[in-house]
Amino acid sequence: MTDEMIFAVEGAVGRIRLNRPKAIHALNTAMCDAMIERLLAWRADPAIRMVMIDHAEGRGFCAGGDIRMIAESGATDGVGARDFFFREYRLNHLLFTYAKPVIAFMDGITMGGGVGISQPAAYRIATERTVYAMPESGIGLFPDVGGGWYLSRLPGRTGQFLALTGARIDGAECVALGLATHYVPSDGLDALKAAIAADPGEVDQILAGFAVPPPPARIAGNRERIDRLFAPETLEGVIAALQADGSEWAEKELATLATKSPTTCKVSLRLLAQGRDHADFADEMRVEYRVASHICQRHDFIEGVRALIIDKDNAPRWDPATPEGVSDHVIDQIFAPLPENQEWTPVPL
Repeated sequence: MTDEMIFAVEGAVGRIRLNRPKAIHALNTAMCDAMIERLLAWRADPAIRMVMIDHAEGRGFCAGGDIRMIAESGATDGVGARDFFFREYRLNHLLFTYAKPVIAFMDGITMGGGVGISQPAAYRIATERTVYAMPESGIGLFPDVGGGWYLSRLPGRTGQFLALTGARIDGAECVALGLATHYVPSDGLDALKAAIAADPGEVDQILAGFAVPPPPARIAGNRERIDRLFAPETLEGVIAALQADGSEWAEKELATLATKSPTTCKVSLRLLAQGRDHADFADEMRVEYRVASHICQRHDFIEGVRALIIDKDNAPRWDPATPEGVSDHVIDQIFAPLPENQEWTPVPL
């Protein structure tokens, strides 16, 4: 067990609280293991009727995973990095298939690993403080933790847009896209949690009483552009469409794409293209684990973490440096199956 997690039972509700505020509750291996252990115990306990996930304090729900540790491992033998991904994806899958309803509070920063533990929930609460993003392409990683499943199922081409650009969206936009189920002002969250803990069987009615209509979603005004300009299935096609459009909005997105790893942008597009055809979330996790196992030791991830997190010069030197330099063969290698005894598997039943 770890003091970076707080577990409690309130009435018939099992509560999971992330408690690593200095890291904006970024997940590490011990936190994933602790959550899996507690979820399995509660799954077998008839007294627990619902699970609630939130954060104990600080300015965000969960900023992602322990990227520095993953990069340090990737720069050597990669064992620690692969172990983290294996366990994190087990946690994601366990939540996705959990027999009891889960409610997640996406209050504040919700990125990467935070997306992975909130999107499987039946109830996903956004607030005016929600900042949601999958920014992995900027550090040579990819939108994992189920990103290939969730983003590929968003309306139009918004999933491809979010995966490639790492754009940050707010709570109203999360509701508009279906990433959140309810919009609740942050000053009402404590009362909402107490009401649910007191009577989890009435969660739908309780949420209806606390939720308010969200403000207009900014992304709605850009949907036509997003669906048109991010329609191509290739990175080169998206860039060409943006260049041909020439609008101020397109130029801004082009500038954003120029900062991303061409390799992981291409990985992201293939992940979403495959993910929308998966019928089983375990298949998604298996593919993402293969990709993560390969990519955590590649140049772009080590370099991206150096540039954005360690040295903070924000000047990563991607290799290859252009989309044209990234061959289909390289992407095939990144998606290649692992030896059978190294493939990802769900938590045993």
